Amino acid sequence: MELLDWIVLVGTLLTIVGYGVWKTKGSKSVEDYVKGGSDTKWWTIGLSVMATQASAITFLSTPGQAFHDGMGFVQFYFGLPIAMIVICGVFIPIYHKLKVYTAYELLEKRFDLKTRTLTAILFLIQRGLAAGITIFAPSIILSAVLGWNLLTLNIIIGVLVILYTVSGGTKAVSVTHKQQMFVIMTGMFFVFFFILGSLPSDISFSETLKLAGANGKLNILNFDFDPKNRYTFWSGITGGFFLMLAYFGTDQSQVQRYLSGKSVRESQLGLIFNGILKIPMQFFILLVGVMVFIFYQYNPSPLNFNPAATEAVLNSAYSEDYKALQEGHIELQLEKKMAQSEFSSALKLKDLNAIEQAKIDVIAVNKSEMAGRNTAKDLISKADENVQTNDKDYVFIHFILNNLPIGLVGLLLAVILSAAMSSTASELNALGTITALDLYKRNKKGDFTQKHYLNASKFFTLIWGIIAILIACVADLFDNLIQLVNIIGSIFYGNVLGIFLLAFFFKFVKGNAVFVAAIITQIIIFILYFVLIAPYESGQEKLGYLWLNAIGCGLVIAVAALIEAFDRTLRKPPIEV
Repeated sequence: MELLDWIVLVGTLLTIVGYGVWKTKGSKSVEDYVKGGSDTKWWTIGLSVMATQASAITFLSTPGQAFHDGMGFVQFYFGLPIAMIVICGVFIPIYHKLKVYTAYELLEKRFDLKTRTLTAILFLIQRGLAAGITIFAPSIILSAVLGWNLLTLNIIIGVLVILYTVSGGTKAVSVTHKQQMFVIMTGMFFVFFFILGSLPSDISFSETLKLAGANGKLNILNFDFDPKNRYTFWSGITGGFFLMLAYFGTDQSQVQRYLSGKSVRESQLGLIFNGILKIPMQFFILLVGVMVFIFYQYNPSPLNFNPAATEAVLNSAYSEDYKALQEGHIELQLEKKMAQSEFSSALKLKDLNAIEQAKIDVIAVNKSEMAGRNTAKDLISKADENVQTNDKDYVFIHFILNNLPIGLVGLLLAVILSAAMSSTASELNALGTITALDLYKRNKKGDFTQKHYLNASKFFTLIWGIIAILIACVADLFDNLIQLVNIIGSIFYGNVLGIFLLAFFFKFVKGNAVFVAAIITQIIIFILYFVLIAPYESGQEKLGYLWLNAIGCGLVIAVAALIEAFDRTLRKPPIEV
């Protein structure tokens, strides 16, 4: 990195942190700290909701996902607009009517304290893990690519977030999210147009899309009913719907964003804004990943995008074998460029036979390249089983560091770290609030002042920040980071959503039945995950993880209703003869 990149990177991050601390200093009550004074405008809510979900994982993993597997991942978000409508019509009015500080406060009003506590604990487990991963994601990748110390990076990102989140609470998170989203989207647009300008001058954007289509990267819709497939139209519209409904409707990191709204209408408009823009934003980020794929059709690419993996195998007994693969990869680069050029020429001539033949050649050479990459992964695993061979999460950062001009590299690194800070800040804010209000305040004996609970909220936010840093320091990479976060959510969200739906729509079900059903459901979901999903590689699972959301939701409702019905039958007095 050059001096200009460092200036852009450090300047951007310090400006965001400084603005957050300055703008929100001096919270005087729990109302100010947790709800941001309840005066947030709809556009701030909408951007904050989007920034909370758009972590560094989104901007590191999603382009890599598209590079390898194409645009099909966008189906994951198909259930989101429907979920936004349900939340706006059902969840938001109830939350505002009851004037709750947390989503789980509602559960005590409807059921009992133990159900509220259990649900809060389920949230703390899954969101605490996610907070650590959102710090770990950019740290592990930047450390591998730039040679920075991993532990130091975890601490720097964590401390920067803790500074303004502990200081200003919800309002600090919301106001900094606007700046972070501006930086993030500016950086992504710069990358998109840079790639367009870097391609051969005779290739138009429409031809670029046809080249991507020829390589199978634009297959967006999959109507396959096979539940083993992770991303299909049906899994997105059902499992994705339940995941989004649970995430935006019951996850305090999101609920806290719109509970700060000036009114019900402002909160609803903020979520509708998110529902309208979220899919196009994810589509665009995936398209950037496809454009990176097209860029490497005309420019040299590494055999494996993880430099630590390459270094490990080159320093092993498999060095010569790997070098031979690298030489073959270089030869394929030339064949690939020629094949793409022939396909482009055939498109211009509009010769259908030539187009079809060129397409076959393009597919063949890319299959050969993929076979070489897979062989390279096998060698890397033999050389060092502890090195991450799956390089999806390294594709985009490699492109940034090796191809973008000076200054733009610093901006894109600021994008990644800003995204890490934005999502982690929301999570720490929510974790501190839930711990202080749902566990500490509700279970502590005696009367205490607002100042006491304000300090408790700040203290627990700090503690969760430290815990997140510690989790980041012991975390490990998965098949793909963005999938890991969604899998963790899917294990818990369906159960939590079912509990809330029981509270809203099943008035005959009481707290004891819900509490027992929630425990039974969570155990069953864990069993399903460890039997049908965890033992298998990506794409080989017996059940797509998105279905866990629908299964968990339906299961807790069914089990609670059965327990309640059985309990009522036992309590019913005997019929006198």
